[in-house]
Amino acid sequence: MRRPLRLGVLGAGARGQEAYGRWMLEHPDRVELAAVADVREDRALRFADAAGSHPPVFSDWRELVDHLPELDLDAAVVALPDQLHVDPAIALADAGVPMLLEKPAAPTSAELERLAAHCARTGARVAVGHVLRFTPFWRTISELIGSPVFGQMLTLELRENIGFWHFAHSYVRGNWRQVATSSPMVLAKTCHDLDLIRWLAGRAPSTVYSVGSLTHFRTENAPDGAPEFCIDGCPAAADCPFYAPRYYLEALADVHGVPVTLLTEDTTPEGRRRALHVSDYGRCVYRSGNDVVDHQQTTMTFAGGLTANLTASAFTGRNTRDIAITGSHGQLVGNMETGRIELDLFAPTAVAPELSAGTVTGRHTRAPMGHGVWTIEARPEGADADDHRGHAGGDDGLMEAFVTALERDELGRDPVLSLDTAMDSHRMAFAAESSRLLGRPVQFTGAAGSAPGSAGAAIGSEGAA
Repeated sequence: MRRPLRLGVLGAGARGQEAYGRWMLEHPDRVELAAVADVREDRALRFADAAGSHPPVFSDWRELVDHLPELDLDAAVVALPDQLHVDPAIALADAGVPMLLEKPAAPTSAELERLAAHCARTGARVAVGHVLRFTPFWRTISELIGSPVFGQMLTLELRENIGFWHFAHSYVRGNWRQVATSSPMVLAKTCHDLDLIRWLAGRAPSTVYSVGSLTHFRTENAPDGAPEFCIDGCPAAADCPFYAPRYYLEALADVHGVPVTLLTEDTTPEGRRRALHVSDYGRCVYRSGNDVVDHQQTTMTFAGGLTANLTASAFTGRNTRDIAITGSHGQLVGNMETGRIELDLFAPTAVAPELSAGTVTGRHTRAPMGHGVWTIEARPEGADADDHRGHAGGDDGLMEAFVTALERDELGRDPVLSLDTAMDSHRMAFAAESSRLLGRPVQFTGAAGSAPGSAGAAIGSEGAA
C-alpha cells in the first residue's frame, strides 16, 4: 500500500489549520502532517497535537524551508498572510516541493509576475486556492454551459453578495481592510469570482472596465458621539447594523471557532467582551482606518462576443453568490447558497444533459413557447454555501483534487488545477483595479507590463479611492 503523503503546512491560521488542515486530519490514510510553521506557537502546537504524530513545529516559514532535506516532504500548503505568499512559494519551487498556494498568490501585479516567471523557469508544480472550481454547484454549471444543447455562451452575470456583517468583519475591521497591508478588495475577495469567470469562459478577456469606491465606511459617516470602540457606550448601538457586540456576542454566541477566534482565543462571553474593548474587531466601522472599496462592478469582453459582468457589494443581506448565464440555445440562473439552478433550454426537443455533480429534481414548461425548464440541485450534503469554513464543499474538494493529483503525479497537468488559469484570474483582478483607478477600460494582454495602458499596469499599495 502507498504510504500517506507527507505534507508541511506554512501558516496554521484559519485556512492552514481549519480548512486545509481539517481535511488532512480527517484523511490520515492519505496524508500525514509532517511539519508546521507559524509565528504563533500556540496555534502551531495545537495543530501538531491534533495530528497525533507530533510533527516538528517551526516559528517561521524560513526555518521550515531550511529543514526541508530532513523533513522529506511530498508537498506543502502555503497559507500565510497575503503579503507572505511569494517568497515561500519561490523557496519551495527551488527545492522542488509541490505546493497548494492559498489565494491570492501575490498581493501586487509585480509580485505575481515574479512568481509566475519563477514557476515557469523552475517547472514548479503549484495549485492555487481557488476553491470554488471544486464545488458541486460550480462544477454543475460548468457541465451545463459546456453541453451542446446550451449553445454558445453569450453573457455571464455574477453577483458577489458579501453580506454586510461579513464585509464589516473582514474588509473594514479585519485583515483585508487596507490595500497596503493586504491587497485591493477585487483581489482579496472577488479573485474567486474572477477565477470562476475565467474558468467558465475558457479563455482570458480582451478588455476590462471597472468602477467602484469606498463610499459608506468613512469617518464622516460616523453617528454623532460614536466612540472608537462600539462597546464603549455608542449612542447608535440600537440602530447601527454594524454594532460589533451584536455580532460577536449575540449572533455568534454558539460559535467557538472562526471568526470568533480571530477576535480572541478566549471565546467565553467575558473573553469576548474584554477583546471588544481593544481588538480591531471591536472598532467602530467608521473609525477603522480602512481604505478598500465597499462596492465595485467590473465588465469584461472576450473574443467571440462573450461579455461578463461582476458586481461585488458590502451592502447585501445574504452572504452568497448569484449567477445568470445566457447562451444561444439556453439560459441558466443559480444561487450558490441554496445550490439551486434553473435551466431553460429553448429547443422543443432539448433534453437536460447528464450531470456528474448535480441532480435534476424537476421539469416544467414556460410560456409562451412551452420550452423545457429543469430545476437542478447541486450542493454538498449538510454544507452551508459560503460559510467561513467550507465554501460549499470547495475547501474539501480542492484538497481532494490536490492530493489525488499528487498521488497520480499529475499536478501541473490537471486542467482544473491549472496554474495558468489562476495567474490569469489574478491578472484580471489587477486589471480591474487599474481600470478603476484610471477611470477607463484597459486592454487585457496577460503578463504585467506587456503593453502600455494594459492590464499589466502595476497595482501596488495605492489607496482605494
